Amino acid sequence: MLTDVQAAHDSRGVPLDEVGIEGLRYPVLVADGQGAKRETVATATMAVDLGPEAKGAHLSRFIEVLHGSREQLTPATAAGLADELRLHMGSDRARVHLTFPYFLEREAPVTRARAFVEYTCSITARSSVAGTQLAWSVEVPVTSVCPCSKAISDRGAHNQRGHITIEVKGADHTSGPWFDELIDIAEAAASSPVYALLKRPDERHVTMAGYDNPVFVEDMVRNVCQVLSDCDRIAAYRVRAVNDESIHNHAAYAAITWSSPRGV
Repeated sequence: MLTDVQAAHDSRGVPLDEVGIEGLRYPVLVADGQGAKRETVATATMAVDLGPEAKGAHLSRFIEVLHGSREQLTPATAAGLADELRLHMGSDRARVHLTFPYFLEREAPVTRARAFVEYTCSITARSSVAGTQLAWSVEVPVTSVCPCSKAISDRGAHNQRGHITIEVKGADHTSGPWFDELIDIAEAAASSPVYALLKRPDERHVTMAGYDNPVFVEDMVRNVCQVLSDCDRIAAYRVRAVNDESIHNHAAYAAITWSSPRGV
């Protein structure tokens, strides 16, 4: 029998908040808003607490747990992943954080040409004896036209690329607007979405549509909040909008954090 050094007793009496793995890239299937699964590669951080008497954690078990859940990532299965890790490791607390590119096929507004747009998404699940907490987020590229520039210029207005990040917690730790819905909310809050494929008629349409819908970063955050605050499936959220300013040497941003009075 091989010696299990990690299972040995440690005499220093020092508990550790987290022990685990990070930077692991692993293929997963993520549930989308249409009832299908999307293949992607997640970068995983997985950790548990370690009691003062334990020498170390069995890191191979982290991979076993992740592999067993990789076929269908939903709010419920992500929460279950953290619970399973905690129980499998015999720990009081566990945390799982997965970040991955999420691709949606988008249609150009005039020619209807189709191509995939990439969004950065993440899931964070925390499990303890008191229960499980789950949060997920999207980072959505957008464009915005400056209302002030439009108002003071004889012609034209400066516009820029930016992104809107939305992080939510479901009302029951498993339900809530999933990635597709959050992406749609973010894109609708900006002057225009970002497209992967645009023909000349599409570029003309997007340019004029953005000019007709100028927004500050403050506007984008408030536009998102108006939608999320009316959703009873959300217990808490954080929204952050950032513009990489085209005529300034700084970025502009706005942010808000909200929690339901009903509690998380």
